[in-house]
Amino acid sequence: MDDLATEQFLLLERTHWWFEGRRRIFFSVLRQILGDRKDLKILDVGCGVGGMMEELREFGSPAGLELSASMIRRARDRGFAKLTVGSAETLPVKPESLQLITAFDCVEHLDKDQEALHGFYRAMEPGGHLFLSVPAYQFLYAENDRIAQHKRRYTRGLLVNRVQEAGFEIVKASYVNLILFPLILPAVLLLKLKQRLFPKETPETNLSYVPKAWINQTLAGIFGGERHLLRHVSFPLGHSLIVAARKPDR
Repeated sequence: MDDLATEQFLLLERTHWWFEGRRRIFFSVLRQILGDRKDLKILDVGCGVGGMMEELREFGSPAGLELSASMIRRARDRGFAKLTVGSAETLPVKPESLQLITAFDCVEHLDKDQEALHGFYRAMEPGGHLFLSVPAYQFLYAENDRIAQHKRRYTRGLLVNRVQEAGFEIVKASYVNLILFPLILPAVLLLKLKQRLFPKETPETNLSYVPKAWINQTLAGIFGGERHLLRHVSFPLGHSLIVAARKPDR
């Protein structure tokens, strides 16, 4: 992830509607799957500047892994101590030493995503859980993805197949950001066209446009409100994708 994206994450991850909405959804799904577990051995792969680690403390004592040393320094400055510089494709952990691995918008950055998933499986105790979030649909790949250094976007079928091929059982697989998708889809396509016809020297991302406070709160409420539906159903389309999986018992 380049410097622009890093600075935007630091500035907006606790306030921007997209971050807030996804956080509500992700942790609602995790609570549904994990129940009242409070003692899990957790690794947040691709932890960035630590944006999800505070919430992960609900389930145990999380450690963070991040390839960027500068992002690890930023996370450490925010009070997170169990942090390691390392690659998601070659986890520096012992086999069967973890009970929960999270990779929030991480595997789309990897050249060898399948290799990373096999590594997650090896690092997981039998009965442990994996939670992934990724961007959806390759046709939506745009300047935002290039700045964030995404290698690809996924479909549900593609990600589910790769997770299952690594040995996991699927617990939940769903698109998210469905309700706003009819607005997001034409906006992204028009922005892609604009960027192609009128390229700017200064790059833009989806976070370059910060809405007014009341709009931001409304969008966060709509997006995050999907968690109530996701407790009962999975969505057939959306701007992002989540997969929760489990390593089978012996």
